[in-house]
Amino acid sequence: MAKQGVDFGVALVLVALAAFPAVHSIGVCNGVLGSDLPAPSDVVKLYQSKGINAMRIYEPEGNVLKALSGTGIAVLMDVGKALPSLASSSSAAAAWVKANVSSFPGVSFRYIAVGNEVIDSAGQKTILPAMRNVQRAIVAAGLGGSVKVSTSVRFDVVKDTSPPSNGVFADTSFMGPILEFLASTGAPLLVNVYPYFAYEKDPKNIQLNFATFVPGSTTVNDKGLTYTNLFDAMVDSIYAALEKAGKPGVKVVISESGWPSDEGFGATAQNARTYNQGLINHVGNGTPKRPGPLETYIFAMFNENLKDGEKSEKHFGLFNPDTSPAYSITF
Repeated sequence: MAKQGVDFGVALVLVALAAFPAVHSIGVCNGVLGSDLPAPSDVVKLYQSKGINAMRIYEPEGNVLKALSGTGIAVLMDVGKALPSLASSSSAAAAWVKANVSSFPGVSFRYIAVGNEVIDSAGQKTILPAMRNVQRAIVAAGLGGSVKVSTSVRFDVVKDTSPPSNGVFADTSFMGPILEFLASTGAPLLVNVYPYFAYEKDPKNIQLNFATFVPGSTTVNDKGLTYTNLFDAMVDSIYAALEKAGKPGVKVVISESGWPSDEGFGATAQNARTYNQGLINHVGNGTPKRPGPLETYIFAMFNENLKDGEKSEKHFGLFNPDTSPAYSITF
């Protein structure tokens, strides 16, 4: 997760949120950077009890994968610290897939995220080679039809996002080859989209109601499309960037989105509940530019007391470590 801005300036941009596949409920990210988190088996039971049918995990945690086996919960799994070795060696990628994917036939893997918000130039150069190696290993393992290989990027890979139709990729030398790969394999682009960070950065021009799906926000028209919430505006700027890059057929999956409940500007339990409940309720409606389901993962399942960065990073959880709700939420 990283701070994200939206180029609003004088022209305020808006949106009507995105959606999720009708056959799946919204997904939730399961981070493990906490000293007091429940056991994986209890985490999976909580997902099941709430009807959450998709999970993102940030490392191939063996105990979590064992707990997920046979549940039917779809899994978006990051490669974590293995990224450099996966980029440098096809045999390392084959071994990684064997150890962390093929060895768990009961787990419903959906996506492998090769890198999460990699922003340094050296790290970015490893992403495409690693994606290619992991893709080859997935195909060799006979999983190419069910498991897609992608990478999870920060929203700020797109610039000029106000209005949404102006959206364009900031660095085509980085994103262009990745999009070529995704288009060739049918995999989606994974993007972390946080209206919270845009609001935190520019509260003078971005209304809280607009950022949290509250009806009655200012409405903005962009080439005949009407936006009433920030999430949709951000997502549609990604679609605009894909069109300008000549890859309109590449799908988008929102691999993270959420709102903190404490220790940050606008970070209250009420605002977090309003945003996340609005996100859940909006799932399936699509954006003005791209009606239809948009797969979305809420960050995160639990408050994580060992998270680095700003204090608010520790308070993105829907639940406390004892599995009690951080605030009232309905799936």
